[in-house]
Amino acid sequence: MKTQITACRETAHGRPISRVRIAVAAFCMQLVFGAVYGWSVFLNPLREQFGAGKAETNLTFTITLAVIGVTAAFGGSLQRRIGPRATVTIAGLLYGCGVILSGFAPNLSALYLSYGVIGGIGLGFGYIVPLAVLITWFPDKRGFITGLAVTGFGLGALVTSPLATELIGAYGVQSTLILLGTAFLVIAVAAAQVVRPAPADYAPPGWTPVAQQTSGFVTEMTLNEALRTPHWYLLWSILALNVTAGSALISVAVPLTQELTHVGPALGAMVVCLISLFNGAGRLFWGAMSDHIGRSRTFMVMFLLQAIAFALLPAMDQFWLLLVPAAVIALCFGGGFGTMPAFATDVFGPKNAGTIYGAMLTAWSAGSIVGPMLIASVAYQTALPIIVCMLAVANILPVVFNALAQRGAVRNTVSFGRRRAAVRWRMARGRAAISLGLRVGPARAGLGPRIAA
Repeated sequence: MKTQITACRETAHGRPISRVRIAVAAFCMQLVFGAVYGWSVFLNPLREQFGAGKAETNLTFTITLAVIGVTAAFGGSLQRRIGPRATVTIAGLLYGCGVILSGFAPNLSALYLSYGVIGGIGLGFGYIVPLAVLITWFPDKRGFITGLAVTGFGLGALVTSPLATELIGAYGVQSTLILLGTAFLVIAVAAAQVVRPAPADYAPPGWTPVAQQTSGFVTEMTLNEALRTPHWYLLWSILALNVTAGSALISVAVPLTQELTHVGPALGAMVVCLISLFNGAGRLFWGAMSDHIGRSRTFMVMFLLQAIAFALLPAMDQFWLLLVPAAVIALCFGGGFGTMPAFATDVFGPKNAGTIYGAMLTAWSAGSIVGPMLIASVAYQTALPIIVCMLAVANILPVVFNALAQRGAVRNTVSFGRRRAAVRWRMARGRAAISLGLRVGPARAGLGPRIAA
């Protein structure tokens, strides 16, 4: 079934707002923020600039990813305090200024601070807010719209890397960082001015929320409440393992291709472009697919496909053959980011989706550290089978999630002293759990969040 976005208009402060316009602005912001995946373009020029080794210079990228995961939850909280437009404006200013300042960095320590910390904080704030806003504007197409938004993040490197390469050749790496940082700042801040929160209890014409169809009650959870359920940790683990597998390939794409197929650096670099393209496409494809087959089934399919692809990689001694499993892995890597925001929203509700999913993005940091370290610490012929086994184990987690959902395993673990929270738990009595995209038996008294596969 073809997914379409209807240009629904609502009125806020007396002025019409198009949710499609907000979606386009969010995509543009994510495209700018996704330029961070083009870091490898700057790696060798910066090594020459500072006379540093590969590990020391590449630590900048590791710091950036770690800071993103840590600060993403704060972005969701800040959004609730000052609003999404102000939050993403701050994010654009921080990221743009961080990249600009890195162009003036006299040493690696200054580079770590400017690009890694300042830029990383901007990325952490900016990544989660557009997703949280779009989830409230598109409750009828959560998987598709979050996939569309983060597709921009996945495609950022594809757009930025060729441009950065040309600019570095013409003006040098530091001037390039200043120019790109300025462009990032202008585009992100301009797009941020379009972002608006959806009206309270917004529903597109002709659409009725599933939870209301089921029982008439909707339970919204806070981050503290979500952290007291096993489901948050299951979703965190699912995302972390998906990131671990994909980031392992991304971190060694060129040398792995050269070792297995004996091609030169030019053809090896083509794999990077292919991965970026499918990384972006996977976010949209799997996000939309999860709306139809369910979130849990989507992750099970992605883990299975990645296990097969990693198992085939050691036998790929022809360049064009190797592109197939590489594309599959990249497609599923992006699919995790396209599906998980909707998954978390299905479970814990949209009200605090930015804060809850923001905290869950610490899985991104963890996977981005573990995956590259794993594949770089041993020979490829040893590392790849280890990743296959890891993905086989990962495929069990969505099954466990569904079992918990169908048995109504989310219980009232909120402090009895929190009266309002306890009331929300009691209101959930009789509501059906939703798993694998199908409605199952009614939830027992005291059940918590909505469960969707």
